[in-house]
Amino acid sequence: MNKVKLNIILLPVILFIITGMSRTALCKVYIDIDSPAFLKFPIAIADFKNLSGKEDGENLSVWFSDALAKNLEITGFFRMISKEAFLEDSNRSGITLDSIRFSDWVSIGAETLVKGGFKRNGEELSAEFRLFDVIQGKLIVGKKYWGGIDDKKAMTSRFASEALLALTGERGVFDTKIAFVWKKGRSSEIYTINFDGSGLTRLTGFDSITLSPQWSPDGRAISFTSYRKGNPDLYIMDVAGGAVKRVSSFRGLNLSAPWSPDGGKILLTLSKDGNEEIYVLEREEGGKFTRLSNNFAIDVSPAWSPDGKKIAFVSNRSGSPQIYLMDADGNNARRLTYKGNYNTSPAWSPMGDRIAYEGMANGYFQIFSIGEDGGNLLQITFDEGGKESPAWSPDGRYLAFSFKRSGRSDGICVINSNGSNIRMLHEGDGIFSCPSWSSRLNLY
Repeated sequence: MNKVKLNIILLPVILFIITGMSRTALCKVYIDIDSPAFLKFPIAIADFKNLSGKEDGENLSVWFSDALAKNLEITGFFRMISKEAFLEDSNRSGITLDSIRFSDWVSIGAETLVKGGFKRNGEELSAEFRLFDVIQGKLIVGKKYWGGIDDKKAMTSRFASEALLALTGERGVFDTKIAFVWKKGRSSEIYTINFDGSGLTRLTGFDSITLSPQWSPDGRAISFTSYRKGNPDLYIMDVAGGAVKRVSSFRGLNLSAPWSPDGGKILLTLSKDGNEEIYVLEREEGGKFTRLSNNFAIDVSPAWSPDGKKIAFVSNRSGSPQIYLMDADGNNARRLTYKGNYNTSPAWSPMGDRIAYEGMANGYFQIFSIGEDGGNLLQITFDEGGKESPAWSPDGRYLAFSFKRSGRSDGICVINSNGSNIRMLHEGDGIFSCPSWSSRLNLY
């Protein structure tokens, strides 16, 4: 078996992993997320075995199973079989293939089963995770991790991602972060939070109005607009070190927009020409600015296609805000949205086939998505309250957006791209806006 060392960002201990227990089932996709007939996949997760023989004072047996269940449940792809339905006594049963009575798990409706064990020696911890196909009675994937006791969450999230890879053909987004703006009183600051709602962190502290965070493709930097020097200028922050550099300070608006897929360019909206127009900043050309839109109307909110060849943007050139597409050099602009009289905030799916946006419907902004050709329009959210500024996850399976409720707390939500499994990621007093989803950051 091969040993691969993995650095855990922001954790004090190095985590190691052994791979190669079984990859035989990777050729089979167990869960077809895109199927119109998709139903949540039934899975059972047993309490973990204490393999060290020492007293489990922190009840890690239950902690591992519950933490893994939470990680898988928030994906919206799984239906957890209640532990109360289990026929097997987890304290007496084993975790190996030959020690499992698969018929007991089939009889309670499970199609897959996770079993595992751990050993703790002081602050050192190792954990084994094994995912089984109970119908066929075989191991799908198994992993073993070493680290410190503080690494247990990283171990669990890493295996959740491995389980998704084995069952769906693509790993999860547990190692991603969402940046957003939180306005309290007269100032607004940029925060980040993990996909599971943990790890809320404030990035800026300018005591000013700060807007529109945008992750770089490698996740190392965030661009944003801030009034910290009086004018709404464009800045770039090194996320790890916190260093901030001002990169655009024309008089008037310098509004941050997404980076190009290769990280070499940044889209932005400038108002130095008298009205808002779309520009591109070439970072490797000494800060060269090139104007892309040239219209009497207002052109704002540009977003790259995943291949960098096209740009979606918003313009009121037809009389109301609508989504348009143009080539990356600004040519061949064409209108994309025709339904609704107010459509804005386009975000291009990483898959390249759809564009999400916010549109007015029945008095509220709702989240929609539409094909690049203007077909297959889908309304994703329906409830009362404003849903604004959609941002795709790097795998294209989820959308983050800001949620506004009159007279109540605002927050940042996440929803599956088909409109299912909406959940509040974080809420509180104040106004939340402008979510931006990072690439996979390899936190584990």
